[in-house]
Amino acid sequence: MENPLVSIIIPTYNRAHFLRLTLLSIANQTYQNFEVFVIDDGSPNNEAQLVCENFEKVTYYKIENSGGPAKPRNFGIQKAKGKYIAFVDDDDIWLPTKLEKQIAVLEQNPDFGLVHGCCETIDENGVLQNRIMGRLRNILDKHGDVKEKMIGRWTVMMPTSFVRKAVIEKVGFFNEKMPAAGEDMEFWTRCSFETKFYYIDEPLVHYRMHQNNISSNKKAYVQLPLHLKKVLDKAYLDKKIDRKQFQKLNVRLGINFINQWKQSPFFVISKMYVFSSFWFLKKEYLKHFTAKIIK
Repeated sequence: MENPLVSIIIPTYNRAHFLRLTLLSIANQTYQNFEVFVIDDGSPNNEAQLVCENFEKVTYYKIENSGGPAKPRNFGIQKAKGKYIAFVDDDDIWLPTKLEKQIAVLEQNPDFGLVHGCCETIDENGVLQNRIMGRLRNILDKHGDVKEKMIGRWTVMMPTSFVRKAVIEKVGFFNEKMPAAGEDMEFWTRCSFETKFYYIDEPLVHYRMHQNNISSNKKAYVQLPLHLKKVLDKAYLDKKIDRKQFQKLNVRLGINFINQWKQSPFFVISKMYVFSSFWFLKKEYLKHFTAKIIK
């Protein structure tokens, strides 16, 4: 039997009512040569499994609870047979032409390794909120060679992501050592040093906003600039950026870290040396730090 062209990976935890709607939106895609892996991160019941049994292209796995989506996504990547990998969370909805349009982009643009876009937001009940997420004022900042424009500024909206498996084989898995927040930005940042991104300025996904979104946990993001710094250091060592680019992006990440001051003052002070041993003598850092103290 021929392998599917697309492997779709969905981490889930105890949200079977939303998961059913996500799977239904995938089943209704205009493009159908895909496989779906639902990776249950140790839900305390079998409701997700029962939901999955109603969808013929879905394979369900249950793993020991890891507390976040990185390990389930990595598990799914290892199972994937497709040329392309698509990620979606268990509460988001794909519009019918999502896969068809993204496949066309990468098939017609072999020098791009990833295609992504923006989302329309919905509430817990699926009602549109008249808000677009993931669209910048200058949409070209999300298209092409984005490594300098992206790091520390924006990330790929996870349910819009569509990436060549060959790119993932180069950059490796999601970072399971990170808190369950920002691991997507760290992963997509690594991808940005390996390939160009193709941005479609059309909402092909409904992104569900509710109180249990991981992205609403601001304290969990305090460490993110430190993880991005490791990505930046490696990119510089691997000569993917020059010294001038490295210094510019290093300052940006240092300022991002200072911006976490209110969440964890002592932690920020104790770790700022990572960006510069004498950061308190550098005007670009000192100006932002002083502003945070005064507020």
